[in-house]
Amino acid sequence: MRWTLPNILTVLRLLAAPGVAVMFLYFNRPWADWFALVLFLGAAVTDWFDGYLARSWKQESRFGAMLDPIADKAMVVIALLVIVGYSSMSPWLVLPATFIVFREVFVSGLREFLGADARLLAVTKLAKWKTTAQMVAIAVLFLQDVFLHHLLNRGGGLVADDGWLAWGHDVTGNLGLALLWVAAALTVVTGWDYFRKALPYLKDAPR
Repeated sequence: MRWTLPNILTVLRLLAAPGVAVMFLYFNRPWADWFALVLFLGAAVTDWFDGYLARSWKQESRFGAMLDPIADKAMVVIALLVIVGYSSMSPWLVLPATFIVFREVFVSGLREFLGADARLLAVTKLAKWKTTAQMVAIAVLFLQDVFLHHLLNRGGGLVADDGWLAWGHDVTGNLGLALLWVAAALTVVTGWDYFRKALPYLKDAPR
């Protein structure tokens, strides 16, 4: 493995995934929400930069190709676990999160089973849009929690304009939930597409 800048960015994104959850162990809210949001956004940006730099500088590697989707999945799954865990467990949030986590595990299992034939399940453009929708939705939902806990702590003099905070909380909550359902729909569609491609390899040979 070569320690190129694209590979370093991918490794940092992978390490940032559990870091999002760790923020809530060492910091009080809303600072934990702020730090998790900043860390998640920073990691999400590297998702675009590492691939772009690897192609531009001709530094694409097997290590980067292997680790990139793992880092993406780790970021999404861990962030969703944190968001759902600190939510009111609304089914409107839990259901799309469940679809997303199930699909990621299912497709990873398909790729592992196919082995050398896993190239048939190469990342499609729609799958890239799916990942983008997931990351935007998660970032907006983290921002909703920032608004919520500034509202709860308004007595501490953080921000006095409760009306603006309440408006921001409502907008980010509704927008984040809508984007998460869009991401879940794309997740199901791409998951079915991968399953359809893998189906011929899952059939037993005639005896």
